[in-house]
Amino acid sequence: MKPHFKQIVTIILSIFLLSCSTDESPSETTTTPPPATGTLSTTIPSNINYLALGDSYTIGQSVCETCRYPEQLKASLKAIYPQSSFSLKVIAQTGWTTTNLISAINAQNPDSNYDLVTLLIGVNNQYQGRDFSIYEKEFPELVNKAIALAKGDKKNVLVLSIPDYAYTPFGTNQMQGQGTRISNEIKQYNTFAENYCTTNSVAFLSITDITQKGLDNPALVATDGLHPSAAAYTLFVDRILPKVKMILQD
Repeated sequence: MKPHFKQIVTIILSIFLLSCSTDESPSETTTTPPPATGTLSTTIPSNINYLALGDSYTIGQSVCETCRYPEQLKASLKAIYPQSSFSLKVIAQTGWTTTNLISAINAQNPDSNYDLVTLLIGVNNQYQGRDFSIYEKEFPELVNKAIALAKGDKKNVLVLSIPDYAYTPFGTNQMQGQGTRISNEIKQYNTFAENYCTTNSVAFLSITDITQKGLDNPALVATDGLHPSAAAYTLFVDRILPKVKMILQD
């Protein structure tokens, strides 16, 4: 009888232990995950003031007014943020050097209430053969003016690199044999601008490589054979937009 009795005791103990383990409430061992936090806000102020500073690349030489990159950027932002209104002021003109742009800003004396300021300048310093030291002195001055106009907040400023006109029909036909020199000099300007912006925590974005496809893709060059086309400006905006969204949502 003893073996039989041991078997009965073993069965009873097993049933008892099993019932103890299954009696635990699942709520005692399972924790509810906390609600998600830290989601990036997609809202921006209801009124956005945008100032575009530059030269022919900003004014959109040889393309329609709504085709230039500041207007395309404004249109893209309106589509993304329909609840907000956008105003755009452009201070730019074909042929302007850094000296011309400084003079124009001083003369117009715009308000310092801009939520976004873009700056693209320098190609005419290079094209006109001005001493590089002028750019070294005046580019930082322009960046500081841009910051002042952007409510004094450097995070509201975006500097764009200078396009490379060596990759255009004008660059190859009118500037015969000078393509390498043009590209090298523009690279010198862009390197200085990028290093200055990086050192001073100002956003810098290169769009030069887009324009360097102008000979392989003629659709990227305007009808004048020199400036970017509306299609090229669209590619500018595709690259600019993520940066600007971060600026406005900050």
